[in-house]
Amino acid sequence: MLFTSYEFIGFVILLVALYYVLPKKAKWPLLLLGSYVFYFFAGWKFLFYILAVTIITYVAGILISKNKKAADARFAEMKALDKNGSGNPEEVGKDARKRYKEAQKAKRRHIMAWGITIALLILAVVKYTNFTIYNINGILSAFHAPKRINFLTIALPMGISFYTFQAVGYVIDVYRDRHEAQTNFFKYALFVSFFPQLVQGPISRYGDLSTELFTPHTFNGRVVERGLQRVIWGYFKKLVIADRILPAVNTMIDTPENYKGAFVFMVMMFYALELYADFTGGIDITIGIAEMLGIPVKENFERPFFSKNIAEYWRRWHITMGTWFTDYIFYPISVSGPMLKLSKWSRAHLGEKVGKRVPVYLASFVVWFTTGIWHGASWNFIVWGLGNFVVIMISQELEPLYRAFHKKVNTDDSKIYTVFQIIRTILLMSALRLFDCYRDVPLTFKMFGTMFTTWNWGTLGNGALLGLGIGKADYVILGIGTLMLIGVSMLSHSGSLRDKMEKKLPFAARWAVFTILLLVIVVFGAYGQGYDAAQFIYNQF
Repeated sequence: MLFTSYEFIGFVILLVALYYVLPKKAKWPLLLLGSYVFYFFAGWKFLFYILAVTIITYVAGILISKNKKAADARFAEMKALDKNGSGNPEEVGKDARKRYKEAQKAKRRHIMAWGITIALLILAVVKYTNFTIYNINGILSAFHAPKRINFLTIALPMGISFYTFQAVGYVIDVYRDRHEAQTNFFKYALFVSFFPQLVQGPISRYGDLSTELFTPHTFNGRVVERGLQRVIWGYFKKLVIADRILPAVNTMIDTPENYKGAFVFMVMMFYALELYADFTGGIDITIGIAEMLGIPVKENFERPFFSKNIAEYWRRWHITMGTWFTDYIFYPISVSGPMLKLSKWSRAHLGEKVGKRVPVYLASFVVWFTTGIWHGASWNFIVWGLGNFVVIMISQELEPLYRAFHKKVNTDDSKIYTVFQIIRTILLMSALRLFDCYRDVPLTFKMFGTMFTTWNWGTLGNGALLGLGIGKADYVILGIGTLMLIGVSMLSHSGSLRDKMEKKLPFAARWAVFTILLLVIVVFGAYGQGYDAAQFIYNQF
């Protein structure tokens, strides 16, 4: 049941209608039922995976919470006995209490470790088994071994990376005592499986989502209106822009030998537009559906293509993923015991200037390696992740030179320089995204190199672009659609465009705008008889 299917639209309409007519007690169970029905249509066998991850992390959370409550009660009892002088100091004294507290925390840490390890192992088996076999076979081939390991037939469950990370974050937060464990299994199952964000996120935190998810919301016309507006805008991005430019992107990357030089630059630009419209369009649909139900979901994008550098870009792009990796990987590694020892050793032997960078760079390396392999079981994605790491680290090391340059040239108030920075960031990110497109790392580097060795830019103006599977009318629609994306982003600079429209336009005028947009989707959307709706790009994660 794809987001772009008529079945899904009917499913959402029915669910929203039922949600507002059913009694309060039935609202969150309806969302749970709807979420599992949605996932059932994605493949009933996949239900076992999401159930397994849900059960494992639920049990881990319960055990951690129970241990914490029991340990706190026992600690208070020991303290009271020590204060009253009615207990053995060796058993209830300050040192004994400290040992007890540390021992119980270690137990909770072991429970957390086992819970998240098993959950991540499920993800690893279905997502990385064949990648592991591929690399083992590569090693066997290098040593001329006669045998090879056969690949396994494993279907990747929809959204498994998203709901696994969401569940793992929940267990870690329970361990960190940010919130108590959810004792109602079915409510926790809803948190893990909430259907709008199963396809491509955002990766929600339990503390952010749980309160509104389980609260029985009453019908509010304004809330439903705003959610529906967001959904329409998401479908415009997906159907009018992303799916329209998709054939051209596929044509160029499926036969790379025929599309070198200038066409690689077009792949960069076309894929950047496709990915942005596809991913943000899906997130708009997700947030809009949740908003129609009265449930706020975290924003995942903040005008990323207006970023001045890659570090800023990643603070604006797929925000919930970036903060997840920062909170649950970067910071724990940075302050871990081994890393603190390494930091101390580095400062002593490599000097303060170099030594203080080692832990940060190592933690960043792990984060970007993980980010790459999370996006896909392929060396392309790993190199893409490490490419981001290298560019960001180089930028940080050159920061003193940048400051000196800006001070000398005085670029602070220069709009021209700001535009240069934005264009530079778009080009850098688009170049790195070529690893998403071509089938392996050597081919990606080879194709990138042809932009400078194959001088065929003139062919772009001689009708070659019309041989990519889309016609003149498609380019006109894409041009207008892209201008609309840029315009909306610019108008959203100082706040939500919907908020501004709500303040300045009457109800009829607002809906005239969105009715026109809906008609544009119906008339110009890339679908029709025999249309095979392309899955959202992030479905595979």
